Amino acid sequence: MSPGKQASESDAAPPMAAGIELEKMRRRVRLSRLALFTAIAAGPVALGVAVLSGPTTVAAAPADEPAAVRTAAVAADPAGYAQVFVDAWLRSSADEAGSAQARLAQLLAPDVDLPDPVAGAQPKLGSVTVVRSAQRGAGEWAVTVAAQYADGRLRYFAVPVAADASGSSFAVTGAPGVVAGPARAAVAQSPYGVSVPSDGDLTSAVGEFLAAYLTGAGEVDRYLAPGVKLTAVSPAPYTTVTVQQVSAAEEAAAAEQVPADGTEVRVRVQVEALDDAGRWPLAYDVGLTARSGRWEVAALQSETAPDGGAR
Repeated sequence: MSPGKQASESDAAPPMAAGIELEKMRRRVRLSRLALFTAIAAGPVALGVAVLSGPTTVAAAPADEPAAVRTAAVAADPAGYAQVFVDAWLRSSADEAGSAQARLAQLLAPDVDLPDPVAGAQPKLGSVTVVRSAQRGAGEWAVTVAAQYADGRLRYFAVPVAADASGSSFAVTGAPGVVAGPARAAVAQSPYGVSVPSDGDLTSAVGEFLAAYLTGAGEVDRYLAPGVKLTAVSPAPYTTVTVQQVSAAEEAAAAEQVPADGTEVRVRVQVEALDDAGRWPLAYDVGLTARSGRWEVAALQSETAPDGGAR
């Protein structure tokens, strides 16, 4: 065979091989179609088998992409901003626009006019406190502020405040409006319906504990159940603490004798505390546990420590 002829046949080999492979693929497709049509004619079960046994195409799985993390902006409450404004606004006067309070009020609310009180006619402002804050819409707030005067007068002001999208900037958008104060909420019935004898072991235990807690008379730890940690108020604010009344949520608290170990009760203790400045009625919710014939303090619900006074 001549070199030219060999080269010609060699050049023709790839197209021939490609044609053979293409023909094989066409046959597989025809066979798959035939099997599918046959399965349709045979019924649903055969159709399912044909589909499951048909040619399978494996696609490369896309690389894992990190999920987009969206952080929702937390709506910042402008209550403190409104409180500062009302305090400065009530202490300012249009006749003294250059005073520190007037400048502060105008800085917080440039478009709000200053009041013009009559000299000596307005009672002295005591304190200003936020009592309610409500978001009306996107970036729009209504803050209710209570102003207490030295003569006992109490007035409530509603302040419109706008906040930016980030919640980092605020602006008072209008003059305050005097509104009615919030209504008194209905109070649920107290769970402490059991009267505890004033001369019983439980009353004695909580009395001694609160005396140590508030006056420094003795160690608090000796009245605590195992595992409970409470720290006495320091410096001790009172010189004397006297129990006035103890009410319980469980009948076991009123028993003449200390019940079995592990018995738990909840009580509300009303006390009278004395110091050099006068007499102060106070109340505490206390949880107690019976152990070895005595009551031990297991929780002080009024405690503000991180552990809450609980075990």
